[in-house]
Amino acid sequence: MGKAGRGPRGIAARAGGWSARHRWAAVGIWVLFVVLAMAAGSAAGRVELKDSDQLKGETTQAARIAEDAGVEEPAGETVLVQAKDTAARATDPEFRTAVAAVIKAVGGTGEVTGVTSPYDTKSISKDGRSALVQFDVRGDPETASDRIEPVLNAVAKVQASHKELRIEEIGGASMRKTFDEAFGDDFQQAELSAVPVALGILLIAFGALVAALLPVALAITAIMATMGLMGVASHFQPMSDSANSVMLLVGLAVGVDYCLFYLRREREERAAGRDAATAMQIAAATSGRAVIVSGVTVCVAMAGMLFTGIGEFESMGLASLIVVAVAMAGSVTVLPALLSLLGERVEKGRVPLLNRGKRGANGAGGAESRVWGRVLGGVLKRPLVSLLVAAGALVAIALPAMGMKTQNFTLDQEFGNSVPIVGTYERINEAFPGGADPAEVIVKADDINAAPVRKAIADFRRSAVASGASEGPVTVVTHDAQNLAFVYVPLVGGSDQDKAEKSLDILRDTVRPATLGKVDGLQAPISGQVAGSKDFNDQLTGAVAPVFAFVVVFAFVLMLLSFRSLTIAITSIVLNLLSVGAAYGILTAVFQHGWGAGLVGAEGVGAIIAWLPLFLFVILFGLSMDYHVFVVSRIREAKVQGRDTRDAITHGVVTTAGVVTSAAVIMVAVFAIFGTLSMQSMKQMGVGLAAAVLIDATIIRGVLLPAIMALLGERNWYFPKWLRWLPDLTHDESAVAEAGVSEPRVREPRRDDDGRPEPARV
Repeated sequence: MGKAGRGPRGIAARAGGWSARHRWAAVGIWVLFVVLAMAAGSAAGRVELKDSDQLKGETTQAARIAEDAGVEEPAGETVLVQAKDTAARATDPEFRTAVAAVIKAVGGTGEVTGVTSPYDTKSISKDGRSALVQFDVRGDPETASDRIEPVLNAVAKVQASHKELRIEEIGGASMRKTFDEAFGDDFQQAELSAVPVALGILLIAFGALVAALLPVALAITAIMATMGLMGVASHFQPMSDSANSVMLLVGLAVGVDYCLFYLRREREERAAGRDAATAMQIAAATSGRAVIVSGVTVCVAMAGMLFTGIGEFESMGLASLIVVAVAMAGSVTVLPALLSLLGERVEKGRVPLLNRGKRGANGAGGAESRVWGRVLGGVLKRPLVSLLVAAGALVAIALPAMGMKTQNFTLDQEFGNSVPIVGTYERINEAFPGGADPAEVIVKADDINAAPVRKAIADFRRSAVASGASEGPVTVVTHDAQNLAFVYVPLVGGSDQDKAEKSLDILRDTVRPATLGKVDGLQAPISGQVAGSKDFNDQLTGAVAPVFAFVVVFAFVLMLLSFRSLTIAITSIVLNLLSVGAAYGILTAVFQHGWGAGLVGAEGVGAIIAWLPLFLFVILFGLSMDYHVFVVSRIREAKVQGRDTRDAITHGVVTTAGVVTSAAVIMVAVFAIFGTLSMQSMKQMGVGLAAAVLIDATIIRGVLLPAIMALLGERNWYFPKWLRWLPDLTHDESAVAEAGVSEPRVREPRRDDDGRPEPARV
């Protein structure tokens, strides 16, 4: 089971002991580290993730050609002029007058260039009721949304003068402005709400303001340091805005969890009568060690995203890995120093209504949780039945995931009808299939105006329509100085991703080889929203197996080394996979099929956002290890001290119930905030994470884990002889023994009239 020795031999125990003895030095080093990290990030600057860094397919090739040539596509805008009366046509005098008014109005703002008439570009729908006025916004496309308002106002004035027509604007700049106004504050508020929510729950859990502030302070300083380190790291791996949000979520989660684990154990030992130094020594050797094992496992899980080859995932994975490593380091260094400095003052700021006498380990009225004590009594009384019922329920919940469909969302899927511009998007796609998201063919040649090249482009335009991939109009923008041509092809299928991808395949596999492909040395990668979604899904599909294998294998090895038990390592992986599978099933049922979608304010959009399944797997596999390592470490600790397996399970699960419940409630609340956002992708992420954490902390850790361990008995600790050469990374069990006081013992619980154990007392 383990080996005793003289003095603390674990990294966590040694770090905690040093910090407790050199309190001000440890705090000073941590503050200096945070300040230097932020200064380094500020000095280095931050490299943002570009389109050319995202994927390895044609989409990235197209972006690199444009970047290398120094061609930056302007922010394009389109004004839809559409007859409300089914009898009206674009050739009517009134319609022509309105089109002319639009052209004059937008041109008069001085903010646009390249205004085209639908009568010149043939941008008139087949039924003759709709026409498109197209133009570009002057200046940097990244800031075009800041300058688009005069243009929107000009179009609105034309609409007011021609009420018999529908005149609406849509484009990159107008959409960004609309969504920033509608959802920007919404998303920022959700991020800012996470910290107060966590603090409020911690205040309830501890009943003291100082104790509640410690986990939040650790998490915030870890996040601040990581922000700086991300700037430095971005010069090796460019960072995205999404990486910031994910880092904040993960940093808050692990920062609070790790501090909670450590603080609760220290308070438990103090409540059991140990002096401050002994309590700190035991907390460092046990909970500190669990934090390191959990942190390394989470880092391994996050590192899995680095193997996707997708820039967005790589930036999120690296940012998450950094914040976990920083939070882990802070938990085993500066936290012991702060606890040593504060001493009894950690109980300052008691909340009267929550001050129900001196609190024990759980901070909720004693070392044992009465609720979990009763639940566990039933589980241990009938472990096989409990296992079959709980596992069967989770398998049933996971079954819908067998039919999960993933894709990148179109505007109507992402936002529904919550903003008017989505209706404009749908009307353009209906009148001009694919016109709102055309495929973009970037043609690069030695001489873009050479006769063979011009003929190939003309043939491509004709064949795109003749093949049925597009209904037109196919437009071309030439950049003579850079020898580039941008060909825009509306795809048949429009916002129907499956149909649009079939049209894209026709362009890539049939039309292009027969036209552009016949010119030697010519490059013509096809990009655009549909192409980007397809390339993303294809690359993500190829990355799933390697990422899953990496995370599972390394997590298995870490569990094997940390607990020196083949059984524990295997059950850890199985339980985590079951938890992730149940989360997938809930996502598919709610968001793909729409079952109970109204309960979470969502809509059944027919698919799961493409990046979410792999993201959820990595995040959940990492975060669930927090709870698992903490609970199993406590069970193993009790077993090493001489308890039988069933008594060790009772002690381990029930004494950790309070901290696991508090940590889980915080994470569910924080993730649920993101589930309230208007964007369907954010709803899916929030609901998926919240549901998975809730399942993991209750059914998995409270029912399945003890049921399996009870059934296995002594086989839980099976470690074959042929593996005993592996390094021993188990607990520093000597810390408790050398403290001079044996582990607080939980007596076998008394039985009530129904045969269930009553809550045991220390």
